Amino acid sequence: MKLKNRIYGLAAPAKTVLVAGSLALLLAACGGGDKGDNLNTGAKQTMSPSKETSQPLKPDELPKALLDGKYKGMYARFSQPLKNEVSEADLKEIGDEFTKGIQTLEKSSSMQLNGFDRRLWLSEDGKKGLLGVFDPEGVIMSIQVQPLTIWPETDKKLSKQQYAWPLPGEWFVFWGGENVLVNYHYEHEAQRYSYDLIQVKEGFSYRGDPLKNESYYAFGKNIIAPGDGTIVSVVNDIKDNEPVGVMNPNQPAGNNVVIDHGGGEFSHLAHFKKGSATVKPGDKVKKGDVIGLVGNSGNSSEAHLHVQLSDGADLFNSRSINIKWKDGLKPLQGDTITIAE
Repeated sequence: MKLKNRIYGLAAPAKTVLVAGSLALLLAACGGGDKGDNLNTGAKQTMSPSKETSQPLKPDELPKALLDGKYKGMYARFSQPLKNEVSEADLKEIGDEFTKGIQTLEKSSSMQLNGFDRRLWLSEDGKKGLLGVFDPEGVIMSIQVQPLTIWPETDKKLSKQQYAWPLPGEWFVFWGGENVLVNYHYEHEAQRYSYDLIQVKEGFSYRGDPLKNESYYAFGKNIIAPGDGTIVSVVNDIKDNEPVGVMNPNQPAGNNVVIDHGGGEFSHLAHFKKGSATVKPGDKVKKGDVIGLVGNSGNSSEAHLHVQLSDGADLFNSRSINIKWKDGLKPLQGDTITIAE
């Protein structure tokens, strides 16, 4: 898929890739259809543990099982759709290749959301990652092993200016961090240090009908300017996607606002609610000014805010900049950031 068609959107691709060396298999994602890793599940699918497994494999035991080559126990915990896509022999072949040279896999992040448990472990050198997505019974709905490319020079190079968090209240980091398994944007230079932010209450991003935008806690909440600047561009007339889950890749940013903060730093804030932007090109804004409301427009799988800093106003021809956040914030997938309203 072209960069322009996937740069925005809460969900990762609908299928996840199990990778070891040159061998790649497409595995069924966690039951969300086109919503991929946004973890809004459809019908729950479970399976019984193998009779050869005395104790079901628990999520925290997955990395050791992989390193110890206990593929039968792992495979016994695969969901049936996952089993339909990969055999136990395939799992062994990929696992044996992936674990070469790895002594340990340490937990890097975890995210419990909408009834699913998403956990990431990294090798000691940070160059390989294991991702598992589990249902409430610990069944493995998705698994991914992947070599990780990192960009340490730009990772360490923060913005010249310091920026405020663009959302008052309590917000959950769905995508954010410095590898592709915690931030699927990371592989693209134009969006490498972007974030997707949602609201979560009691482990869910919505209450009520999951197909309606108004059911999502983030929908309609205030977005504020992360710094002083001049409005460069505004899009304000794109309808919000409904039913939720139907995305608009032809207008990937949806309703959005771009702010020039000076010094070659531009903030891009996307997926505003239709008609909610309160600014127009040429307006001067101060840090903390309300500039619109969170929506679900564009290539978006549910109400959320996509935010990033770039070195130009044209997002697709600019480079993403790692943001120096106020108060030393270093948001990572699974974190909850709370800012006084």
